[in-house]
Amino acid sequence: MKKIRHIAISSQDPAATAKFYKEAFGWEEISRSGLALDQESGSPRPSGVIMSDGSINITILKFGTDQIGKGVEFEGVHHIGVVVDDWRGERQRLQAMGAAFVTDENEVPPGDQFEIKFQGPDDIIYDITDVPYPGSTPLPGVSDPEEHKP
Repeated sequence: MKKIRHIAISSQDPAATAKFYKEAFGWEEISRSGLALDQESGSPRPSGVIMSDGSINITILKFGTDQIGKGVEFEGVHHIGVVVDDWRGERQRLQAMGAAFVTDENEVPPGDQFEIKFQGPDDIIYDITDVPYPGSTPLPGVSDPEEHKP
């Protein structure tokens, strides 16, 4: 079974939203990032706060470009992320089911969390990756890459 390990929330004020979730639910802040430009395309990259409930990565982002066709002012659940054992095999299986690419592996900037975005039947965007998201629980039987850092 594949596991949801990431929820991305679009917010116009990620810091205020993160503060609310810390106070409301006790979620831990993992890191923050400011608005930056993608070096290859020159497009604005999202800024935000990465949080965790101990199992799932919850990332609150202010987007600089519209990735899902709802406008940069959209607020709410932006996409979910699913960790899989074999992203290549999963990509082929999803494509055979008719799932549409939003981004593929050729569109992921080097050094980023590697994920491929698809659009589901209800216009929900989801990522697939074989790397646990920061602050998320790895798949059973798969070691956490954070444990192997020097």
